[in-house]
Amino acid sequence: MTELSIITISYNTKEETLDCLKSVYEQTEGVEYEVIVVDNNSEDGSALAIASQFPQVKLIALQENLGFGRANNLAAQEVSSEFILLLNPDTIVLDGAIQKLLKFAQEHPEGGIWGGRTLFADGSLNPYSCWQRMTIWSLFCQAAGLSKIFSQSSIFNPEVFGGWQRDTVRKVDIVSGGLLLIKRSLWEELNGFDPEFFMYGEDDDLSLRARKIGYQPMITPDATIIHYGGASEKVRADKFVKLLRAKVHLIRRHWPAPLREIGVFILSFWPLSRMIILNLAASLWQKESLLTKSQEWSSVWQQRHLWLKGY
Repeated sequence: MTELSIITISYNTKEETLDCLKSVYEQTEGVEYEVIVVDNNSEDGSALAIASQFPQVKLIALQENLGFGRANNLAAQEVSSEFILLLNPDTIVLDGAIQKLLKFAQEHPEGGIWGGRTLFADGSLNPYSCWQRMTIWSLFCQAAGLSKIFSQSSIFNPEVFGGWQRDTVRKVDIVSGGLLLIKRSLWEELNGFDPEFFMYGEDDDLSLRARKIGYQPMITPDATIIHYGGASEKVRADKFVKLLRAKVHLIRRHWPAPLREIGVFILSFWPLSRMIILNLAASLWQKESLLTKSQEWSSVWQQRHLWLKGY
């Protein structure tokens, strides 16, 4: 039986996906694995290129964009392996990261969900391989700008663990879906990703549901990859609208009822405060970069009717 199924979701990321697949096959040894790629109706020739250059890949070419969560759910229906690895297309596997992550999971079954360490292309830390759940305090720190001003502080930037370099084994609340290993039995017990999430928040929800039944997601620095981030998301304002919508949905699903509307209220001050501060800064210093950012946040705020309701 295949030990591991690697699932990648492609959407207009042809070159990134091809580089990712190349790194998987070059860097993964000593593991019986298969690779499944779901192409979400890309318009850049991704499906044809993948089929041509990697005929061994099980390719599912869709006629519509199902989003991240539903596409992964579709691919997972095709697997019979013991473990499932979700791997973003804009990643590069380094130094046997996949077999190292699998070994770590086998040594720490209590995790249920496992992740690794991610770097940007220049070798600096990409901190978003994992994070902590939202709280009233973490939302306040974001809205007030404290998490940005004191980014290295675990007190004022708690969701991102402050200055932790992801260089030690650690239990975390949430493992990123960009590099997420899970036992197939647990995936099936949780019914995979909640299909209500189109993009962003699926991994939060999955990890939090795993925690509720007794698992403790974990990170190991031994499994290191490059994750460029945002390869299929070109418009910043659109990204934040989707992100905020997912956050609102997570609050309403996972927070105690008395705190839900308080959490959404505080969350709404994040884009509002950015819009006000950047509009003021742009008018004072007349910098093009500040003007662009202020326009982006203004667009996010103007679209609040979309994200304040969640999914």
